[in-house]
Amino acid sequence: MANPSNQSDQVKSTTSLLGQAIADRKFLVTAEVAPPKGSDPFHMLEQARQLKGRVHAINLTDSSRAVMAMSPLAASVLVQQQTGIEAVYQLACRDRNRIALQGDLLGASALGLCNILALTGDPVKSGDHKDAKSVFDLESVRLLKLIAKLNQGIDINEKQLANGGTNLLAGAAVDPQLGSWSGLVRRFERKLEAGAQFFQSQLITDFDRLDKFMHEVGNASGKPILAGIFLLKSAKNARFINKYVPGVNIPDSIIDRLAQAEQPLQEGIAIAAEQVKMAKDICQGVHLMAIKTEHLIPQILDLAGVEPIAQD
Repeated sequence: MANPSNQSDQVKSTTSLLGQAIADRKFLVTAEVAPPKGSDPFHMLEQARQLKGRVHAINLTDSSRAVMAMSPLAASVLVQQQTGIEAVYQLACRDRNRIALQGDLLGASALGLCNILALTGDPVKSGDHKDAKSVFDLESVRLLKLIAKLNQGIDINEKQLANGGTNLLAGAAVDPQLGSWSGLVRRFERKLEAGAQFFQSQLITDFDRLDKFMHEVGNASGKPILAGIFLLKSAKNARFINKYVPGVNIPDSIIDRLAQAEQPLQEGIAIAAEQVKMAKDICQGVHLMAIKTEHLIPQILDLAGVEPIAQD
């Protein structure tokens, strides 16, 4: 039987590969894979395997848009263990109080997960369980502060943890297209002060606004900003997103281009690749979202001229 103390040392010394890529100032590529609304992980794992060697990490979403799905903690462990690709465990405050958040974070660390994306969470009323009770005991900034405490070996009440602290790399979301510039800057700075080590953006369509954000705010932070790139499959898909996803405004020029294309999906791939190219000149990485068609992400990256990631 292995010595428990040795196992504990191994957990504490775990280093995020994403964190190493950040330290090496690589152009970062992450992608999003949604856990299933069911207990069979087969399709999720098959989609994730298509990304081997093309992404630094895969995000596992936490019941995105408040639509119930498999636990992102379980999904992250499955992806990491069965595909060999590092996971980013998305953790939302919507459904958990501070006791549950701390318990899940400690469990994640024990299971070998390193990367956390700290989120407030989409409102319950936008999802498929509208009668559920929201929690929101904390929000994303306070969750980031909580993660920093756990890394220091103390809980939210500053009581010592058994066997020292965690070694979690905390990230946060940012929306450079937010209507209020002052609100955007204030929220970003609060997350930075709370310990965010990387930022993944919401879906970007206004690259002039992204460029302004990077020049005036993002670059000075010293932390990588990954632009959110979404694979639009058709004009209908784009209109649906405009209608139902808060804060997104896909311009008519893109919708018209998709509508006029003989092969809308291929046109969507071309648009996403063009956006990746633009992001390469503006920020430190991209976060790719291709819901249920994650296997197309390598094609987008190839068109954009993003080389495969060297496997050590």
